[in-house]
Amino acid sequence: MECIEKVFMELLRTKKLNEIQVTDICKQAGLNRTTFYASYADMYDLADSVRNKLEKVLPELYQREQEAFEAGAEADGRSYYLNLFRHIKANQIFYKTYFKLGNDTPYGMFSYDRKRTQKRLESQGSLEEYRMEFFRGGIFQIIKIWLYSGCQETPEELLGVVEAECQGWMTEQGGLPKIF
Repeated sequence: MECIEKVFMELLRTKKLNEIQVTDICKQAGLNRTTFYASYADMYDLADSVRNKLEKVLPELYQREQEAFEAGAEADGRSYYLNLFRHIKANQIFYKTYFKLGNDTPYGMFSYDRKRTQKRLESQGSLEEYRMEFFRGGIFQIIKIWLYSGCQETPEELLGVVEAECQGWMTEQGGLPKIF
């Protein structure tokens, strides 16, 4: 139920998951407990449902950019990352909720298809996978810091930080690595 999830996400802005009660959600949403339990087994089922929806949204958002990136239409990947940063800035509650639900690693949010990257990893040598993981972890931490500081910098400024830190990679690879 969208109303329940919206209220839940709103409550997560000020409370920890274990501090939110079904009664709080129902009261704020104007629903009774029976309605809540018709959709969710408990608070953790609701949290899992919200997390799963959040994880499904990212690949859908970047499908077109991913296809263009893979086809070589966008050599440096700049618009790919700008779209990510712009989406985060415009949907801060969405991302803060995701992190607050205990998704404190880049593996749910940022994944890459190993089959697609296997050829590249083989051609670049055994150390390439370490570089991808390093980059993915770095992007994830930059996003978290930016998000929790209120996204004060513009997406373009954040991209500049990433590009400055990835100069060697960009020179060797012809652009930023794709992490989704």
